[in-house]
Amino acid sequence: MAEAASTASDSLWQTIRGEAQRAADADPVFGKAVASAILAHDDLAAALADLIGRRLGSGATGRARFTSYSRDAFRAEPELVEAAACDLQAIARRDPAIADLLPPLLHYKGYATLQAWRVSNWLWRRDHRDAALLFQNEASNALQVSIHPAARIGSSVYLDHATGIVIGANVVIGDDVTILQNVSIGRRDELPARSPRIGRGVFIGSGATILGDISVGDFAKVGADTVVTSDIPGGCTAVGNPARLTNCPEPASVA
Repeated sequence: MAEAASTASDSLWQTIRGEAQRAADADPVFGKAVASAILAHDDLAAALADLIGRRLGSGATGRARFTSYSRDAFRAEPELVEAAACDLQAIARRDPAIADLLPPLLHYKGYATLQAWRVSNWLWRRDHRDAALLFQNEASNALQVSIHPAARIGSSVYLDHATGIVIGANVVIGDDVTILQNVSIGRRDELPARSPRIGRGVFIGSGATILGDISVGDFAKVGADTVVTSDIPGGCTAVGNPARLTNCPEPASVA
């Protein structure tokens, strides 16, 4: 199974390298940046580690530190690279503005932030809490996205536009989720303090707020600027403040 996953990741990497080589041939000026970001590396893991170092690190020392942490995480847990590959393919499927893999890899800060979070989560799970929080802080400063290392996020996730996204500790986000800008997902000021659970294939519109010990079911949609503080059944669309349900596959109501 691991060998099959590696083969899939390697195939994706060859596609990216091909796109990078064509871009470099077409534009010699841009080609220098592509060469250092993509063509200088042997695999996707090395390119991702370099990408995270470039986006989060300040100066040569900071860049080297974030690159080193990332390289260690990808080497120790290859599944992180496979998840990153799925995230990249998800962008290509869902974003009508692109047709290739290279632009989101190089330029989409939501993608870079998500891969930095994967490293921070790896550090958090190994009790390197200070280093994990450093990743969160620098991603927030440099990329305007804050994801707590203790969150749990699946694969094929797309942070679209990404600016202003806040995902708190212990939030659970499933596979194939799309989250637009200025979304907040976290705990409420209540005890016990528990975090939302977002199901598979959920779409969360810009400016939405999802708070508390609640579930958003598989393939639900949360409209722009919606405030969700109660469960949303799978397949339903939630809109408004407070959220109300529409377009449910069967009769349902917010609890």
